Order: sequence, then structure tokens, then C-alpha cells
Amino acid sequence: MSDQNPYEKLGVSEDASFDEIQDARNRLLEQYSGDTKRLEMINVAYDAILMDRLRMRQEGKIKVPERIRFPERLVQAPAKESPTKNEQLSPAWLQRIIDKPTPQDVLLPGAWYLGLSTISVFYQAGGDQVLQLALVLGVGIGIYFLNRKEGKFGRAVLLTLLGLIVGLITGGLVAGLLVPQMTFISMTANQFSTVLTFILLWLISSFLR
Repeated sequence: MSDQNPYEKLGVSEDASFDEIQDARNRLLEQYSGDTKRLEMINVAYDAILMDRLRMRQEGKIKVPERIRFPERLVQAPAKESPTKNEQLSPAWLQRIIDKPTPQDVLLPGAWYLGLSTISVFYQAGGDQVLQLALVLGVGIGIYFLNRKEGKFGRAVLLTLLGLIVGLITGGLVAGLLVPQMTFISMTANQFSTVLTFILLWLISSFLR
């Protein structure tokens, strides 16, 4: 059988159509599915026929079907995931800085900042020193969780310090307006500003990247 040409090995004539050649190959592959040597010979013969048909096509002797000349056209490109409605509405720069955190990324820093806020409001003995210590711890917690999530320490430090500054300034302004009116709550302006800063730091450590 080794003296046979590729067409004879597949049991087809030299003027057989591509579909006939392919059917013959598939039939033989199924027939000799357990014979590795025979399967290899069938595939080699099939490849040789394809090369022969391409050569003949280049010489203008036959017309080769598109699926032989351009088999890559049969491979469908992977479908692109359609963006969600929120992604379509959000600008690109916002999508780059807003994260989609896991519940753990939200709850763990939230628990820490809730504890620090509680200490800041209800622990009166230390006065402003307690608030300062709580803020230092809050900054460290923000840097830790943001760096743990994104692995960018410098960016974590920058965003956390920015959050601290914005929180203290905004908290001081808001506290000056609201705290005098909130006579039913025993909270100083510094305490209110500290708690507001913790909320901002929690948002940054959870939802920014």
C-alpha cells in the first residue's frame, strides 16, 4: 500500500471533489480508529492531496473551494462581551478608577472604620489625642486595604492621604454648620469631622483602584 499515491490510499479518484475526499478520509479515520499507524498514513495522504490541489490551483488547472484556500474563515471569532448598561454610560476615566469590590473588600475595612468611629464618638477621656490616634490608625488601615487589593503601595498612600485631607476639610466645614443645630447628639465638631473622614477613607479603600 506504500506504493499507492495519496488518492489511492484514500480510495478516491484524482478528479474527486473536495467533499468526496473529505468523506473518504472521515470514513477511513472512523474505520481504523484504533490503528495509530494507519490513522497517521490516512492524514498524511489527505494532507498530500490538499497540497496537490493547491499546486494545481496555482497553475490554474482547478478551482479550489474557499474552505480549502482560506480555512481560517471558517473559524468564528470569539464573541466580544457586550458592555453592561453602566459601562456604556460611564466615561472611560471613571471606569479606570472605580473598582467592583468583593463583599470582603467592603466589609473588612468597613468593620475597622466602624470601630474607630465608635471609639472617636464615645471615648471622651482622651479628648483630641484619641481622635488623632484614631485618624493615624484610619490612614494605616486605608493604605493597607487599598494596597492589598491593588498591589500599588504608592498609589494607595496618595489616595488615602488625599482622602484624609478632603475628609478633614469637608468635615470641618460641614460640622461648623450642622453640629450647632444637632443639639440632640453629644458630638463635637472634631468628632463629627473624624467620623466623616472615616467614611470617606472607607469608600476610597473599598471602591477605588
